[in-house]
Amino acid sequence: MKIGFIGLGNVGGKLANNLFKNGFDLIVRDLNKSLTKDFESKGVKIAKTAKELTKEVDLIITCLPSPSSCSEVMESKEGVIEGLTKNKIWLEMSTTDESEVKRIGKLVKTKEAIPLDAPVTGGCHLAATGNIAIFVGGERMAFEKVLPVLTVMGRKVLHTGELGSASVLKIITNYLASVHLAALGEAWTVAKKSNLDLNKTYKGIKISSGNSFVHETESQVILNGSYNINFTMDLVEKDMTLFHNLSKKLGAALEISPLVLNIFKDGRDKFGPRAWSSMIVKRMEDMCNINFRAEGFPAELVDNEPEEKGYEI
Repeated sequence: MKIGFIGLGNVGGKLANNLFKNGFDLIVRDLNKSLTKDFESKGVKIAKTAKELTKEVDLIITCLPSPSSCSEVMESKEGVIEGLTKNKIWLEMSTTDESEVKRIGKLVKTKEAIPLDAPVTGGCHLAATGNIAIFVGGERMAFEKVLPVLTVMGRKVLHTGELGSASVLKIITNYLASVHLAALGEAWTVAKKSNLDLNKTYKGIKISSGNSFVHETESQVILNGSYNINFTMDLVEKDMTLFHNLSKKLGAALEISPLVLNIFKDGRDKFGPRAWSSMIVKRMEDMCNINFRAEGFPAELVDNEPEEKGYEI
């Protein structure tokens, strides 16, 4: 299977590199030439347009920062849809809106091609080692066809149902992660002002009923002071807004979601849209004139788990 990969950012570049390392016939594209340069130096072909890439491959993967950027890549004059033909597969790995995936999916189907949505979850450090998790929505037969590709990009792969279902599940999990992160800011504030040992507090939360994946990972770079989680404030705001808009569309009157969204909007205003998302806890540090520093925590997360071939769960 020949693969075209569009979008080589913090996550996409790592996913594409796993495909290269595992011997897949790969073509890539990104508007940022500094991101394509590394692939070109390895002998990977760089496509001039999305349309050109699409014509040369069996599977087109997009991993882009927003629904609008995906629309541009898919629907422009030199976009993916213009290059699609029968039985080609489009795999959307961006975190995006369910209705947008379905809308573009209909355009893909007019070319007798097959759409799948396949967002990833778990963080950049797991994307680097191929140990990230992947949700996939769309036709079961197409899912099975691309499963050998998915299992080198991720470890645990879940077929969620029809097209769009994976995108809904992804924004639910991102919403929960954002709530956990905002709550950690308050938890660390109380721990610090109570003069608790922050190293022991980290361990205590980790073995308790209050533990979360977010604590185990993001608390480490918070306690280090780098806040470097390889995910930015504007992306959290985008994901939280997708969740908020979906809840309104469904007529679900939520209480926590609007509060957390406003917290992240305030963080964006204070620290900038490209600040690391874990800096949201710095709002509490600044308000209380404290910091959450502790010895022995890394500046950046590294996945120390062995790289293993993925599987469907």
